[in-house]
Order: sequence, then C-alpha cells, then structure tokens
Amino acid sequence: MMDRPLLISDLFEHGRRLYADSRIITVREQGDRISTYAEVGDRVGQLANALTKLGVEREDRVGTFCWNNQEHLEAYFAISSMGAVMHTLNIRLFPEQLAFIVNHAEDKVIIVDDNLAPLLGQVAKQLETVEHIIVVGEGDDAPLRDAPRATFHRYDDLLRAESPGFDWPTLDERTPASMAYTSGTTGDPKGVVYNHRSTVLHSYGVTSGAVTGLNENDMILAIVPMFHANCWGFPYAGWWVGSDLLMPAQFLQAEPLVQMIERHRPSLGAGVPTIWTAILHHGEDRQIDLSSLRLLICGGSAVPESLMRAYEERYDVTLLQLWGMTETSPVGSIATVPKGITGEDRWRYRSRTGRPVAGIELRIVDADGNVLPWDGESVGEIECRGPWVTGSYYGVDDAEKFHDGWLRTGDVGFMDERGYAQITDRAKDVIKSGGEWISSVELENTLIAHPEVMEAAVVGVPDEKWDERPLACVVRKPGSAIGPAELKGYLEGKAAKWWLPERWAFVAEIPKTSVGKYDKKVLRGQHAAGQIEVLIV
Repeated sequence: MMDRPLLISDLFEHGRRLYADSRIITVREQGDRISTYAEVGDRVGQLANALTKLGVEREDRVGTFCWNNQEHLEAYFAISSMGAVMHTLNIRLFPEQLAFIVNHAEDKVIIVDDNLAPLLGQVAKQLETVEHIIVVGEGDDAPLRDAPRATFHRYDDLLRAESPGFDWPTLDERTPASMAYTSGTTGDPKGVVYNHRSTVLHSYGVTSGAVTGLNENDMILAIVPMFHANCWGFPYAGWWVGSDLLMPAQFLQAEPLVQMIERHRPSLGAGVPTIWTAILHHGEDRQIDLSSLRLLICGGSAVPESLMRAYEERYDVTLLQLWGMTETSPVGSIATVPKGITGEDRWRYRSRTGRPVAGIELRIVDADGNVLPWDGESVGEIECRGPWVTGSYYGVDDAEKFHDGWLRTGDVGFMDERGYAQITDRAKDVIKSGGEWISSVELENTLIAHPEVMEAAVVGVPDEKWDERPLACVVRKPGSAIGPAELKGYLEGKAAKWWLPERWAFVAEIPKTSVGKYDKKVLRGQHAAGQIEVLIV
C-alpha cells in the first residue's frame, strides 16, 4: 500500500476540486451571503499567503474569535493546511479564562469578528504574545487597541493583496493542526491539540453511514459553535463530501433559526439540547416548517427522551443523541437503534448515551481501576480511547486524567451487553444518598418531559440523615404555576421512590457553562449561600 499522510490540506483540496459548486451560506442582517467552494477555496489560499507575510510559521498558533461564518471556515483550512495551528477561542469564557488560554497557547495572531471586538477588548491589555490582530468586517476596532504588541489589519484588505494559489507543505500527519481548551469549570482550562491524522480520521467517522451518512446532497445547519470542539467536526466532514454549509453567525435564537431553516431547507442540523428545545417551544403556538430536515444531531448534555419523541411525533424528524468531549474531537458514541428493534423498544436505545462509533473504545472501571462487565448494572467511570482521543493536555502534566492508556472521561455510568453506554452523572455531580447513587440525569430528563417544565437541574445538597439528598431546580413555562407536590407526584412510578426529591426550587433560569451545559457547581454554590428559596414537600 502507498504511504500517504492524512492531511487537512488534502481533505480541503478534495472538496474544492470535486464540489466546486457546493455552497457556504452565512446568515447576515443585510442579506445572506452565498459563496461557492471554488470562491471560498481561493480565499483560503489568499489567507494562507497573508498569514505567511505576517510571519506565521510552522506550529505558530493563530487564534480565532469568531462566530460560525465563512471567514471562520476559511481560517479552519488555511491555518492548518499551511502547517500552523488554529486555536479556536471560546467567546463565552470569563475574561480571566480567555486571557489565560491566549497566553498559555502563546497565540501569535488573532482573527476576530468586528462585532466581537468589545469582548476581546476586555482582555486586550493582557495579551502578552499577540503580534497581529486581524479584524473581520469594517466595525470599530478601538476596543482592541490596548493590546501591547499588536499590529492591526482588516481581513479583506489582507486577502485582496494576495493571490489564491498556495503550495501546501507535505507535513507529517501527526503535526499539530488545531487546538481547543476545555471549558474550565474546575481549575484552569486545559488545551487539547488535534493533529492532521486525528482530524481526518474523525472526519471519516462523522461522514460514515453509521453516524450521519453525509454527502453532497446534504446541507448542514451548523449551530454548534465553531469554537466548541471544532464544531463537532462538521466543517471538515461536510466540506470533504461536498455538503452545503449553512452558518448562522450570531443569530442563534429560535425565531431566526426557524426562518433560516424555512428559507434554505437544510437536511441536517447540529446543536445542543437547549437549542432544539427552544425551537420546539417556538413551534407550539405557530406553524413552522421543518420538513427539509432528515436528521438532527444533539449533544453537549443528556438529551431528554421527551425532546426526541416530540420532534418525531410533531415533525417526523429524527433527533439523534451523540456523546463526546473536547478531548475526543468530539464524536465518541451515537445512540442509533440496533437492528431488529422496533416500536416502543427503540426508545430504550435512543435515550441511551450510545454505543461507540467505529474507531472508539469505551469501558467502565470501578474506583480501584478494575474493568467492570457490560451487564447493564455495574456502574463506574467511563474510560475512552481511540485515534482521535487525546493522550495528554498541552503544556500540563495531568496524569490523573489518564489511566493505563485510556482517557478518564469523568462520566459515571454503565454499559449493556450490546455495548450501549448510559451516563448517569458526572463524577463531580453524583448524588450519594445513604450510600446509594441517585442519577440526577434521569430525574432531570423525566422532569423535562412534563408539559409545564422548560428546564430542570438536580443537584446533591447536604442532609443530616442521608448525607446527601437531591434538590430539584425547575424553570416553569411562562404562565405555569405548577408546584412541587404536583411535580413530585409526576415522578412517582417513573423513578425509584427513594430517589424522589423532598427539596424543590423554582428559578428563572438554570446557570450554564460556556458550552451550554448546566453549571451545577453554580447551583450548589447558590444553595450553600442561601440564594435559592427551597420548598419542602
């Protein structure tokens, strides 16, 4: 067999040559921008030439502080293909975390959307290594001018001065291609570096028929941010097979998302549960057309069965649960239904975390590191390994996160005899009451199925008798006055009796992390500080 490296530049050129007429659509206030692969491909070469002239060399880090748009996609391909490292910066991090990761990664250049300049400007004075800031758009860049070492440029001005041709280097496939930092809910964020090989192999996994079955007839609505685990790999996977890409930019609310679905007719969408829940609620009092969608990919946190059922029953759309982490590139498992399973039995598998995709291995271990059987009962920490799973963090010795060549995910759960995993909690969120575990995830998913509940998060709080008991924090739908007694009665028969919470709280919203997950650490802190009114039933 020929020995050819797996490189992002080859993935890029494949899509550019074979699918020149496929489209990149960026939603804008002044009218949607539509470009072909051929046009975007030329701009990728221009950007690579411009970055080279700015002094970007092999393995230099180039940060991106952008929405999901065409320029961000151009950066995805230009930076990695030229041999530099694309560092996607999470726009939702606290300022101190943002400054930390820019300096820790030693970003040399940052590409920033003009309407995000005020956010980046909050940390401009702290950017120790940034030599160039490239602003996308013609908006005010004054908030950025405090960066101590930076020279400023306009994105389009740089590209206009360059030719579209670039001689992509032949790299070792294990050369770093991009990096992202974990959301840092405990301690400083940690950097995960993806190489060319892992990115290409991950793209094979995402496009496979066992996962999404992507091809050139698809249009992908990429709602999951491009700064979050590489947009779950969809920019690479979609481009490789010629799918149209619909980029929503900053328009991430239910109403504009529905409008762009109706206007452009995407076939596949990718986003976290809160997005699909909001769209579902938006459609409760108006007619919306989701008929173009064949598949919705949902991840980031546990997907309630009630949400998946609602999309199937109301719109005949399959909403499929995917599990992964920044550390797994991120696709690790997907909750497809095994052959021979029909009717109501399907939901037993659809509501699971899923079975590992080809190339990924999962196992369960106990507190002593012993491997547990796939029996659907033995509960322990889920560990993962595979060719697109990180084996270390960038510049940090965190040996505790790895065990015998496996990544410790921090998720607690079990696996059944068919290899389906079910996460019952995060290790840091487990509720241990009277020596037995209570699954906060299962309680939350059951509560969210109630027609008067918008969101629900369950956390463990101290209890004199049982050490810990669950506190259910609920966001009611507008106009609802449902109380704790009714909700506790709703849980009866759906969860073990000793799981049922005695403590209830009704809140305006559930605090979330920078990637849209429930931030239970904040809830526990609010409870400890007496900031949550608790009702006892």
